[in-house]
Amino acid sequence: MDVMLLIYLDPAKMPAADSPELLADREVWTRVTQEMADAGVLRGGAPLDDTTAAQTVRVADGDAFVTDGPFAETKEILGGYYLLEVESLEEAAAWAKKLPNVNRGSVEVRRVLPAPPPQR
Repeated sequence: MDVMLLIYLDPAKMPAADSPELLADREVWTRVTQEMADAGVLRGGAPLDDTTAAQTVRVADGDAFVTDGPFAETKEILGGYYLLEVESLEEAAAWAKKLPNVNRGSVEVRRVLPAPPPQR
């Protein structure tokens, strides 16, 4: 089954740029990503740009609006994702537990549903 690990970060709890803690986290991200690849479960993944570079699109009364930033103010922001092919949600959760942000944020484990075929 395909599963997304949605990585949520709390900016207030993030280590400072170039701090030993952040450098240690980067080593863990690299190691765990390589472990996923070596195990044959990694199908994709990437970090996301900061929310200050984001735009939100919504439609109201038939008109589309584009605004800067995320739609809602939240404590945690979506910081990245992994797409895994695993046997179970429990296996995906085991991978999520290895990620370094779980003690400062969260990782949502969600099954990817098959997309319906396009209509002709």
